[in-house]
Amino acid sequence: MPRHVAFIMDGNGRWAKKRGLSRNVGHKKGGDTFREIARYAKDCGIEYVTFFAFSTENWKRPKEEVDALMKLFSEYLDEAESYAKEKTRLIFLGDKSIFPREMSDKMTDLEKKSRQFSDFTLSLAVNYGGKDDILQAAKRAAKLCFDRDISPSEIDEKFFAGLLYTYAVPDVDLLIRPGGERRLSNFLLWQCAYAELYFSDILWPDFSKKDFDEAVNYYRGRNRRFGNVEG
Repeated sequence: MPRHVAFIMDGNGRWAKKRGLSRNVGHKKGGDTFREIARYAKDCGIEYVTFFAFSTENWKRPKEEVDALMKLFSEYLDEAESYAKEKTRLIFLGDKSIFPREMSDKMTDLEKKSRQFSDFTLSLAVNYGGKDDILQAAKRAAKLCFDRDISPSEIDEKFFAGLLYTYAVPDVDLLIRPGGERRLSNFLLWQCAYAELYFSDILWPDFSKKDFDEAVNYYRGRNRRFGNVEG
């Protein structure tokens, strides 16, 4: 079984358009799918799941859509206390400073309250971009060198990974992207270096437990060599 599964939740807008509905309705339905799949992954014994909820590029979308997404995210934060009751650790990946103070404080509070749980970790990438993640880590490493807290020779992969937003979770084993696209879209670029990639034409709101099982079975059939020759 994969230890860490990541999702790019793609196709909400197209799902709604096919039904003559607004994109906002598609995002709401996608949120329902997120809740179902997150809990199902936990039931399946997955230790870490990460969902790409809102990218650094998504701010370019129409204001009405961005406002609706922020409203959905705010509602999720209000209900996220239930995950703590389910002994789920919550982590929010990305730059929180751009959000209203009330929302950023809520994210920090939820992370603190759930920090002691270790069986299942749910990470939500909000205002996140893979390039930005690597860049902010590089800046932090440069400052540590400038302040002479470390020397450049001490910066290896393990040290650098500890400066990323995902410092508390292992690298991705399986990346699942529904929606028909075949790209990473600036998501967990460092962390997906050796991830198995699973693409599906199913739009995210229609992604089911059965579809998740098929993705995991695909992963279990792969021979992960990490650069070594086949044995």
